[in-house]
Amino acid sequence: MKKSLCLLLLGLTACGRPGDIEAGDTAAPPAVRYDQYGAAGELAPPAEDLINPFRDDAGAAQQGELLFATMNCDGCHGEGALGFVGPSLVDGRWRYGGEDGALYHSIYYGRPQGMPAYGGMLPDATIWQLISYVRSQPIPDGVPTLAWP
Repeated sequence: MKKSLCLLLLGLTACGRPGDIEAGDTAAPPAVRYDQYGAAGELAPPAEDLINPFRDDAGAAQQGELLFATMNCDGCHGEGALGFVGPSLVDGRWRYGGEDGALYHSIYYGRPQGMPAYGGMLPDATIWQLISYVRSQPIPDGVPTLAWP
């Protein structure tokens, strides 16, 4: 009886939607393929698309704006994500890829030279809300960074 109850509880706690990542989980998000990178032998490695469930959701973008300020993202990326010590997130120029999945990986795993990895502490939905906020920002008329020739 105890064994059956334990198995039932284990099964119920293991149930969830695929892709849901809670803070502290050890499950990593799927690999992201960067289409702008060439593949050896023209065979791309296996990967999945990470799709933002909050894309074009104004409420999620507003929540992401609050999170952006609360988590001090604006301390590096500036108010409105225009850039400061860290790069602009609204000028359309991306070092590590500008697709939603690439942004997710940047927040989840961090990046060299200063971007901390938040994947161990932020739930999946929070990361997507931050991305929704960044996506909701208009590209400024006077882009504060220079384009590569």
